[in-house]
Amino acid sequence: MNEKAKSPWFRAYTAAELNSLHADTMPKMLGIEFTEVGESHVSARMPVDHRTVQPHRLLHGGASVTLAESLGSVGAAMTINQATSMAVGQAVNANHLRAVRSGFVTGTARPVHLGGRSQVWEIEIVDDEGRLVCVTRLTMAVLDRPSYAGSE
Repeated sequence: MNEKAKSPWFRAYTAAELNSLHADTMPKMLGIEFTEVGESHVSARMPVDHRTVQPHRLLHGGASVTLAESLGSVGAAMTINQATSMAVGQAVNANHLRAVRSGFVTGTARPVHLGGRSQVWEIEIVDDEGRLVCVTRLTMAVLDRPSYAGSE
């Protein structure tokens, strides 16, 4: 979807709102901070530090996937009515292209396909110099939100 297309968001969101929704979650524990909600993209950054590196002190591939899946999952959730539906991860593929030892990496998620029951998101992660570190494709399933007896 290009940036000039109609916004896919179900309602307006802010980066501050997304950050507050992730208190006490894995993204928060890794230092992931949502930084931007654009017309058709969402971005976040993550430090390359003791929480996100592997023993060789390089950015851990799993941390990159966590950043990518967090972005794609949030993006998917932002496109649906969360009172009646929920988006859950179904498949993720990541290609790690460049090692990073310090600083931050920034991920940007954009929808490739927004269907009624499935979505595909592409997430690009870059280093502080704008060099591509990881490309990820995330497939999300859109499900009816279960109603629980006694809940309003």
